Amino acid sequence: MYGVIGTAVVVGMISVALIKKFKVKTIYGEPILFHPKNFNKGQIIGGITFGLGWALTGACPGPLFAQIGTGAWVVFVFILSAIAGTWTYGYFREKLPH
Repeated sequence: MYGVIGTAVVVGMISVALIKKFKVKTIYGEPILFHPKNFNKGQIIGGITFGLGWALTGACPGPLFAQIGTGAWVVFVFILSAIAGTWTYGYFREKLPH
């Protein structure tokens, strides 16, 4: 898993550097712009929560449905938890710091 994620980060870094260096445009001729992102502590909290959930379930969120297909019915608990977390975020989103 570290290899896949690490490779994606390296490929992304190289791609962005090449896009900036050669001023690559979209297929419609528009410039590709990179805007600075604002940082807030919620990103750290969210990342830790996501990582803990991933570590506790032992599964990436994507293959949860495939795990159900293999007969691992306990995964329904994880899916319901993911849905509840998504709903909770959507409910409180406007009240969270930006």
